[in-house]
Amino acid sequence: MAERISHDVTPPKIGPDAHEELERLLQTLHEHGVLRFANDVVGANTEIAQVLVNGLGKPGTLNAVQNLSVLGMVLSRIEPSDFYRICFALRDAVERISQHHPERDGHDSPGVGGAYKMLHDEQLWHAILPLIDGLKAFAERLDKPVDKPVSDYTGKPTSGP
Repeated sequence: MAERISHDVTPPKIGPDAHEELERLLQTLHEHGVLRFANDVVGANTEIAQVLVNGLGKPGTLNAVQNLSVLGMVLSRIEPSDFYRICFALRDAVERISQHHPERDGHDSPGVGGAYKMLHDEQLWHAILPLIDGLKAFAERLDKPVDKPVSDYTGKPTSGP
């Protein structure tokens, strides 16, 4: 009886293999100057580090970094849906304010009688009350002294000088 022949079928080559892709990537990086830039950065890392340390050590840079971190802390506490509403409400308000020109629109000041009528306008009060509450919260926060923003944010005291 004949012996069975075992033969594994090699799949046809569809595209470049990993080594060919790596060679192509390396050649592309070389052609676009990325490899030269990377070599220069690695060769000059002490000079680059010195420039970064000198730049980051300045009071203005430290203030900017701290202010950006405070902005990040504030944004992390605002729900995206609320932030969206606030941003677009501000945009609409600025747009409406920029379109308002009393001298061109022919509107005079309301006078005492007009101001009295405005006091009884329910829609006006519904619009003004949130602004008044917001101004109160703003004024309260301005009066609160803060030594270290991170301690105030987290509620934990910081150690150190």
